[in-house]
Formats: sequence, C-alpha cells, structure tokens
Amino acid sequence: MKLADGDQAWFVKLNDASRLEMFQAEAEGLQALADTDTIRAPRPLLTGRHGGQAYIVMEYIPLGRGSGRATALAGEQLAALHRHTAKAFGWHRDNTIGSTHQPNGWMEDWTDFWRERRLGYQLELAARNGLGGRLQTLGERLLERFPALLDHHPVPSLIHGDLWGGNLAFDDQDQPVIYDPATYYGDREAELAMTELFGGFGGAFYDAYQLVWPLDPGYATRKTLYNLYHILNHANMFGGGYQGQALRMMEQLLAELG
Repeated sequence: MKLADGDQAWFVKLNDASRLEMFQAEAEGLQALADTDTIRAPRPLLTGRHGGQAYIVMEYIPLGRGSGRATALAGEQLAALHRHTAKAFGWHRDNTIGSTHQPNGWMEDWTDFWRERRLGYQLELAARNGLGGRLQTLGERLLERFPALLDHHPVPSLIHGDLWGGNLAFDDQDQPVIYDPATYYGDREAELAMTELFGGFGGAFYDAYQLVWPLDPGYATRKTLYNLYHILNHANMFGGGYQGQALRMMEQLLAELG
C-alpha cells in the first residue's frame, strides 16, 4: 500500500509477524538489484514488526503503461544485470520463492546447485506434502541424468529469481522496474526461462536481450528443466493441476535424453 505525508510517499507491504525474515531477505535482494544501476528496483528503507505484523517499507515508484521501447529496454537492462557475477552459485542468505523457503547455500558447481538446492529440495517438499508415486520416481531418474541436461558452463549471474510478468512494470518515465525478488547468483537462463513460463514479456524483450548477450545452444531443453522448479513449487503451494504439469515436463525431459 502507498503511504504519503503530502511531500513524500513510500510503498509498504504487510504480513504476519512471523514473516519478518522473508521481508528482510526481500530488502537485501532489492538493495542488491538496485545497486547494480542496471534495471530499476525500488530501494528498501526499513523492515520491522509492529503488533502482530511484519512490514517492509520501500521507495514508492509511480507506474505508467510501458511502451514497446520500454519493453525492449527491459531486455537490454536485464542482460546488463546478468553481467554482474560472483565466484560461486547461491546467495549469502536463504530467501523465499513465493511463500516457500529457498535454500541458497554457496556451491561452485551449477549442476550440483540445481540438483540439491532447487529440484531436489522441491521434490523433498513434495514427498512431505504427500506428492509421491510417479512424481518421485521420475524425479529421481531426472536427478540422476542432470549432467546430460545441464551440459553447458554458465557463470554465476545476479538474477531476480522470480521474474514473471507480474514482477515487471514501468515507471511514469517509461523505465522498466522489477520488484518482489528471490535474488541469488545462478544461470541467467533460469531467469529467461521463467519469463517464458507464464508469458507477458513479448518478442521485443527477447530480441533486445539476445542482442546484448545471446543465449547458449541447448537453452530450449534447459528452460523446461528450469521451469520445472517453479511448477513443482506451485504444486507444493497450491496442488491442483500443477502436479500433472510437473509430470509431463519430467516425461518430456527424460524422453529427450532417450
């Protein structure tokens, strides 16, 4: 919600007091994104608790509609963000993906990171949530075949981590803005894959990104593996048809491996 005193305005998010750590991680992610001076992110001001609620206060950014040029600029600026790299994959603290805990302990090998910190973790959650059977069987087969799927050598890029269409907007000066991050250092393809999962970004966005930093061969297969993480997370949070979608994605990946 927006708060204003007549001269200044701030954007405030509220949640249960037990979610303060989630807001603290979000604030650190926003700060890291904003400090790159690439694509705009609201700068956090403070987090805390009051009564039974946790809060995060951040810069208020007036939003506009966003032109075609702004969409292309978002692609360019996202590629620039991804040029900010680290020596390993992960983040200095865990955070959340949606409402789910996201472990980010540093690892030097990307294949190991995605197997253990991402898909493996979601499969463990699924088992605890009663999503067993074929989901676990195919999941285990997929984890064993990881080296054949992740057959490239990405650099650890700073990524937003939860970049679907609802987390990209444009300010009243037609500049792209991203928010609600699940920030870590990972394969930039994982970021691009999620932008395709639910749509809404448009051809100008991808064309502009590719001009700045073209994707490696094999991305079309890897993006299914990366998006499987988010579909499993949705299955763990919401159930419903997401379990079936996850199964179809696993079957597709294993079929492509032969």
